[in-house]
Formats: sequence, structure tokens, C-alpha cells
Amino acid sequence: MLKPSGRTALAITIRMSSHKRTIRTLSHCFYDLKYHLVWTPKYRGKVLTAQKVKDELRRIFETICKWKHWEVIELNIQDDHVHFCILTTPRDSISYTMQILKGKSSAWLKKKIKRAHGLYEKESLWARGYFVSTIGIDEHLIRRYIKHQHHHNQTDQPSLFDKLLS
Repeated sequence: MLKPSGRTALAITIRMSSHKRTIRTLSHCFYDLKYHLVWTPKYRGKVLTAQKVKDELRRIFETICKWKHWEVIELNIQDDHVHFCILTTPRDSISYTMQILKGKSSAWLKKKIKRAHGLYEKESLWARGYFVSTIGIDEHLIRRYIKHQHHHNQTDQPSLFDKLLS
């Protein structure tokens, strides 16, 4: 099945075992670059607790992804960290992707929300560093894990490694 997908010329959907996978194309390559990203606010502060902050941050991330021709696959904003499943292009390294996501979101959120919600006025909102993992065949497992992050202290929280280790 061929279908256009924005700036890229083609997106080819293929079925690998029981999983459906979309391979995108640029002029000289085929790709499926999906990453699971996790990062925290500076000092691991719980500055993302207000629903207004979470909603604005989600809007900012969606705007950035549209601007850079990336795709939000899954996004979960917790009080003290962000889980993001994203599809990027081969043109953009993961360090560049993180620089844009953290840098732009920090600046735009601070302009919009200000200090009322505990955001750091003169410093970056985000701590240095991040976690990144590539996503392959087990995308559905990682998406489920991200989606259920708010249950992290409960026993019904799916473990990311349960399926991988069994």
C-alpha cells in the first residue's frame, strides 16, 4: 500500500509477522527512525504538575514536530519527567532532535506560562542529559509502557522488560 505522507515522497506500509510497519522514503533512502526519549526538568523538580503546563507543553511538542517534519507517536508528560516516542528523519541526529525539543520547549513554555507554576526563570527548564532508545519490532510494547506511566507505582503497570526477557 502506497500513500503520500507530507514532505516525504512515499510511505510504504509493510507487514512484518503480526506487526504493521510504515517505511518512509526520501530521495535516496528508506527509513523508519523511531526513538523512545525520556528527560527530566532541572533538579528533577515536579514543575510539570499543573494540567495547564502539561497541555501547553503537549501543544509545543506537537508544533515542533510539525515544523521539523517529525511525528509524535506517543507522549506522556509526568510531574517530574517526559516520555516521548517520536519518528524523525535521517537528516536529523538524535542529539539535534533533543536540542530542538528541549531548547524550544523550555523557551516557549517559559514565555507562555511564566513563574506562576514554578518554572525556572533564568535557567533552562530541562536538566542536562536524556535517555534514548531505538524502537524496532516491539514498538507496541514501548507505546503501552509510555501510555501507562501514570501507573508506575501500581502493580498493574506493564514492565518494559517483561516481554523482552520472557
